[in-house]
Amino acid sequence: MTLINDLKTAQTDAPILEVLAGRWSPRSFTNDPIDEGKLAAALEAARWSPSAGNSQPWRFIVARRGSEAFEKIAATLMGFNKAWAPKASVLLVAVAQVADGEGKPLPTALYDLGQSMAHLSVQAHHDGLHVHQMTGFERDRLAAAFDLPENLMPFSVSAIGTVGTPDDLDEVLAERERQPRTRKPLPELLLVNE
Repeated sequence: MTLINDLKTAQTDAPILEVLAGRWSPRSFTNDPIDEGKLAAALEAARWSPSAGNSQPWRFIVARRGSEAFEKIAATLMGFNKAWAPKASVLLVAVAQVADGEGKPLPTALYDLGQSMAHLSVQAHHDGLHVHQMTGFERDRLAAAFDLPENLMPFSVSAIGTVGTPDDLDEVLAERERQPRTRKPLPELLLVNE
């Protein structure tokens, strides 16, 4: 496992925190049950992330492998996510509260939800868990499965657990798992840098 983790460590142009450089999104997970203390810490990190006006528009559906909720989420996965994600210890749905109780839109809800998921994923990685976020799922079907009101929008599903070995994946996914992480060069991302 050390070899794959070394391969996935970001080769940065400027020094960044080790936990950020080492964070990556695997598709192979072990069959280990989730460490409840580490999961609680990740959720607590999400809870304490910043939000516009302290609105805290994030909500989560946390489902452990073997539960009815896990099966409901897994049934909505699309494409190759169906092949690998149900092997994770937990499937977590990140839900944005997109309107308040009076129906007034919360325009920063998705941004704030993204921040909470970033906090969750960094804390999880720090504690030895891995998080793979995905949007390849049937949003309406998932919302119906959990009877979510219109102001709660499921935005992503994350597989969470202990990283496994690429050998447990089919050939195509295993090859993707073994590839080094890449990003666009920083100058390509900077619209203005005066």
